[in-house]
Amino acid sequence: MTLPLVVAITGATGVIYGVEILRALKDIGHPTHLILSEAAVRNFEIETDIDVADVAALADVVHSTRNLGASVASGSFKTKGMVVAPCSIKSLSGIANSFNDNLVVRAADVCLKERRRLVLMVRETPLHKGHLDLMSRCAELGATILPPMPAFYHGPQTIKEIVNQSVGKTLDQFDIEHNLFHRWSGKMDMKPAPI
Repeated sequence: MTLPLVVAITGATGVIYGVEILRALKDIGHPTHLILSEAAVRNFEIETDIDVADVAALADVVHSTRNLGASVASGSFKTKGMVVAPCSIKSLSGIANSFNDNLVVRAADVCLKERRRLVLMVRETPLHKGHLDLMSRCAELGATILPPMPAFYHGPQTIKEIVNQSVGKTLDQFDIEHNLFHRWSGKMDMKPAPI
């Protein structure tokens, strides 16, 4: 049985990262549980033309961020881990301080206490020391900090290809196979991206 991956989408810019993670997992038949923060719902309206109902349809199970009694709020419910994509500074702060006032933070806290993989795609720039301290604290607790930083060695031609490189790097953290980007082979056999 394949354990589900919990995908949380919070109110930072870059909700498309969460969407593309869900799409990639749906394409390979990997089960998912989705948590959408209220600010994320607003960001879908600002940043995309994607209907939130269509995002929810990509997941196997959708939880309200207010439902602290959801399955993913308990360590006895087994998952492969969790990704917060994007991870707002508010969510980062909640996770760093175990401030379990919503399901995103509680489910992340469960991953940490159960020693499951937790990947935080922190989306903020520039960063002040408070942000860095929060990331450091989460890393000390066992989370992986994976800001969506574009790479260009694979010669991306579209925004989707840039997004998919970060999505692929995220799936790598869970040992989930994908073909979202061309991996570095150690050879200079790829064409450079046009400038």
